[in-house]
Amino acid sequence: MADIPLTPSLLSSLAGQTAFITGAASGIGLATALLLLQHGAKVALADLPGTRIEATSALQALDKAQLDRAFLVECDITDWKSVSGAFAKAKHWAGKIDVVVANAGVMETEPFWDFASIEEDDEQREAECREPVEAYRVVDVNLKGTMNTIRLAMFHMRSNPPSAYDGSRGSVVMTASTSGYFGGTGVVSYIASKHGIIGLLRSSQPAAAKYGIRLNAVVPFVTPTHITGSYIDAWNRAELPANDVEDVAAAIAQTACDARMKGAACMIAGKRMRELETFYTALVPQWLGPETTELLQQATKFFEKQGGYPLPAKR
Repeated sequence: MADIPLTPSLLSSLAGQTAFITGAASGIGLATALLLLQHGAKVALADLPGTRIEATSALQALDKAQLDRAFLVECDITDWKSVSGAFAKAKHWAGKIDVVVANAGVMETEPFWDFASIEEDDEQREAECREPVEAYRVVDVNLKGTMNTIRLAMFHMRSNPPSAYDGSRGSVVMTASTSGYFGGTGVVSYIASKHGIIGLLRSSQPAAAKYGIRLNAVVPFVTPTHITGSYIDAWNRAELPANDVEDVAAAIAQTACDARMKGAACMIAGKRMRELETFYTALVPQWLGPETTELLQQATKFFEKQGGYPLPAKR
């Protein structure tokens, strides 16, 4: 499996394009926004109400030309009206949307399997199982919110003229995680939702091809953000390799611009980028054996002849 070299020259195609980035007030989202602004893109920085001060402060370091190409927009990606309205405002501001980075994400702050609660006495704790409300919120933000974002992205991009650069009508990059492929840490909601992002990447390729849109994912390893704040110092003391937010931003920007990337999942780990989906597909015969692999290939051809998977009738 060969590394993908980071190629800054690819980012020249960003000049004059408009990007919409969720979770853009801090961390990976902000680093991506700043990088795209540096390469001549207009950028709509979408994030929750209440993050405007944080984002505005970060933008003050930009020169006037870059600052004029930045647009802050409030957006709760779990709320359809909110995210739909944010896209509409961004398109009205810029005239079009060429790149969307579905980056916003959260992690739970308490274990899914913790049945204790300081608000409950022992008798009530034995009688009832507390509803995991925070776990639902994580799935809503990471999976439902990403689904909202890429649905609106494709809706708005499908009417774009084909790009002279690569012939596509737009580029969408989702921020997944190594937790979308591996799940040994026991962080249930986050891991489940990030596995969902990989499923979303794979299942959305027919629609992406139909509308002429490149849909890919970036898969960051440990990166110092709010999510890793509780252990990143100990991680660094252990001298384990980590990304920084600029590494991930560079991977996102390159994936957005690289015309070869269609259905790719680019893992960035210890400052090295590798594509995972191609090798996953190539290893399926070794994993399942030739007979089962052939059966799956026959099933794929069957559904292609049907024009896609026939959905069941409503009940």
